[in-house]
Amino acid sequence: MSAAAKRVLITAGGSGIGRAMAEGFSAAGFEVWITDLNPDTVANLPEGWRGTVTNAADEASVKALFAEITATWGGLDVLCANAGIAGPTALVEDVALADWRACVSVNLEGAFLAAKYATPLMKSAKSGSIIVTSSTAGQYGYPNRAPYAAAKWAMIGLTKTLAMELGPFGIRANVICPGAVEGPRMEGVLQREAEAKGMSRDQVYAGYAVGTSMRSFVEARDIANMAVFLGSDAARLVSGQVIAVDGHTENPDPKV
Repeated sequence: MSAAAKRVLITAGGSGIGRAMAEGFSAAGFEVWITDLNPDTVANLPEGWRGTVTNAADEASVKALFAEITATWGGLDVLCANAGIAGPTALVEDVALADWRACVSVNLEGAFLAAKYATPLMKSAKSGSIIVTSSTAGQYGYPNRAPYAAAKWAMIGLTKTLAMELGPFGIRANVICPGAVEGPRMEGVLQREAEAKGMSRDQVYAGYAVGTSMRSFVEARDIANMAVFLGSDAARLVSGQVIAVDGHTENPDPKV
């Protein structure tokens, strides 16, 4: 699945799933460009990587990023629209509108803006791959996570539409839906959900695991492996697909 000299942009590529994606693409021979909100992260990247401090939900920031990419690279082969936040954990009647808007803005609008500015570069080349990081919450919904589930669900609709619009130009668009991913971000989700449900962190963790056929969380590298496949020529006719990397979710909210 190697692709010499292909260029990939990964939003929120400084940590977690994004960092694993960047490492996977780099290992496969891609030129890597990441965005992150932390200037220190961008200033201390592995040799050969490029990075820009970018607010994924701010159009001026994203526009400036793509102007820099165009001036430096002259084009883009793969976009991983990966930026996202977990949002609040609360019953829908307790969700503040500001928290709703922040979650939808980073997740959904961030993916939209990245695709909006990547598309002209890919159209001019008549090729490209757009990979959007959604979630199994975007396939099933999830209690106490209305803003996140709604945004992730909408990202699937966005990507399906991109596949239809861009297919005639040789551009593919696909969605990866991670299940529960081990790491600091998921730990925060577990703690907040435990408080909201009056359960222990370990009970919530067990519930996520037992809700999958493989009785397991996934790791960031599992998501990265799928992204590298979708960005490579091995997936040249894979488009408009929603691919879960989750150990097969049977029950998104098991009562444990």
